[in-house]
Amino acid sequence: MPVADLDTPFRRFVRAYLASKLAVAGLVLLALVLFAAIAGPFLAPQNPYDLMVLDVMDSRLPPGEKSGDGKMTFLLGSDEQGRDMVSAILYGVRTSVLVGVVSTAIALAIGLSLGLWAAYLGGRVEGFIMRLVDIQLSFPPILIALILLALTGPGLGKIIVALVAVKWAYYARSARSIALVERRKEYIEAATCLGLSTSRIIFRHLLPNCLTPLLAVTALQVASAITLEATLSFLGLGLPPTSPSLGLLISNGSQYLMSGKYWISVFPGVALLVVIVAINLVADQLRDVLNPRLQTQ
Repeated sequence: MPVADLDTPFRRFVRAYLASKLAVAGLVLLALVLFAAIAGPFLAPQNPYDLMVLDVMDSRLPPGEKSGDGKMTFLLGSDEQGRDMVSAILYGVRTSVLVGVVSTAIALAIGLSLGLWAAYLGGRVEGFIMRLVDIQLSFPPILIALILLALTGPGLGKIIVALVAVKWAYYARSARSIALVERRKEYIEAATCLGLSTSRIIFRHLLPNCLTPLLAVTALQVASAITLEATLSFLGLGLPPTSPSLGLLISNGSQYLMSGKYWISVFPGVALLVVIVAINLVADQLRDVLNPRLQTQ
């Protein structure tokens, strides 16, 4: 078989992606973040949200200090409730990744579907959907999320719903813009002439060609969702105090910064920064590879 036959689109994509050392570093960092999120409960020295294992005598111990019973070393110190910071951060990363991925996936499904329907059907359907999008995007995302959570209260499911309500309109507008270009191409006109149903044309023909350009946007929106969840939790409107959250950990430690107990707030902040940087590095390279206009010849 000729060597050229082995140069598949997937191989070209991988080669283009790996051309950036910074992107490779981001990919490795993201793999470590995902591993920590998945295996967090098994890697953590303790369950920091199990009151039966906590001891208030271990409150605010500095990094490297042993617990009162000498059975455990707090590598990154402990917080005001005596929780091991390593364990709390691992649980917090798990929650942050879960909230970011789930809320983004749901928002993408809703926004992409509405955007495709608007682009293909046009007319009043497009006008109605895009007016909703315009109204949604006219308000700051954090304001909408704050109002929704103020009405419903904190909770994992509630913050996911709030993030979906904030993010879906962005996907709808992006999907409509891409679909309008695809709508005029010959394969869509051929499918229409063959008498295929509207749903089949949209989801079997239009969707696959519109999804790829949105992948990089989706990765960036995961990072945005994680940041917004941390912000809301920091303000006390995201997750309840009994749930692991990097935003809550940062908030709990902020009152002790001036007293020199930096580790309670700084280490969760560094963990959040690492998660966001890893996702952004991967998303930036995806954007460059998937968008031909940004590729260097």
